[in-house]
Amino acid sequence: MSRAVNLKPEDRFIDKILRPTGWRDYIGQEKIKKNLNLILTAAKKRKESADHLLFYGPTGLGKTTLATLVAKEMGAELKITAGPALQRAGELAACLSSLEERDVLFIDEAHRLNRSIEEILYPAMESRKLHLVIGKGLGSRMVSIDLPAFTLIAATTRPSLLSNPLRSRFGAIFHFDYYAIKEIEIIIQRSAELLEIKLDPEATTALAGVSRFTPRAANQLLKRVRDFAEVNNLKTINTSIINEVLNFFEIDSLGLESYERRLLETIIKKFNNRPVGVNALVAVLGLEKGTIEEIYEPYLIKIGLLQRTALGRVATEKAYKHLGL
Repeated sequence: MSRAVNLKPEDRFIDKILRPTGWRDYIGQEKIKKNLNLILTAAKKRKESADHLLFYGPTGLGKTTLATLVAKEMGAELKITAGPALQRAGELAACLSSLEERDVLFIDEAHRLNRSIEEILYPAMESRKLHLVIGKGLGSRMVSIDLPAFTLIAATTRPSLLSNPLRSRFGAIFHFDYYAIKEIEIIIQRSAELLEIKLDPEATTALAGVSRFTPRAANQLLKRVRDFAEVNNLKTINTSIINEVLNFFEIDSLGLESYERRLLETIIKKFNNRPVGVNALVAVLGLEKGTIEEIYEPYLIKIGLLQRTALGRVATEKAYKHLGL
């Protein structure tokens, strides 16, 4: 049940049901919500669009959801795109020129924007101008188009890959951190009610413990528990059922999947736990570089099983103990 794969259509539908629709339903990230409330309240009092915002942190922590709530709070339309979808100037131009007054443009995976696209964004963010070069060579000319007041919200898991000029143009930058177990438990309880699943309190705690401190992971596991309960005609979920589901999907007591254990074992056994570069791991494991760097590594580092040094990745003593090596 790799969390790096694309979601099925039915999973996307359920995710939409589980997505918080108001600030009260959005659990966690309290400091960010408090600061955003100040920014949005001030903007509404001035009857202006909000400052451009940058959200960064590991995947699955609610960046897209919070962007949705920002647009709702401002009474604005949210338009969503992603860095990989904006590879040409014309694609970004079409996106920007479609904006109406006070719209919110959300760009996910902003670290995957190329530099030429970033340069078009600079005047759009600062002076609401879209500068385009029409034609080629000596016959080319610059055309400037006025843009309405809008708010750009960019999200990234790799803030270090954003250029300094782009980063400096955001009015506020927010770091999304992993959730506390108690917050994950509340999220699971809310999702279980929406999906009409009966969970014992102990089952909720057990599920939260392997949810990687991440709402998305918690909800994905809960959906698999729901599938198991429906197939087996179960009315109430207890810890023994949670353990059966985890065993079926090869998820261990720390929430690690088979690929993550294999990653650690590869570093320890194949490379004798000498520092390993990500490209070497890509070649051995057959995984995408982004999957390793953005999905697996942050959590492995968070729970103390992996260290990333200047020379490469090394497993910790805790990893040896967890794997029984």
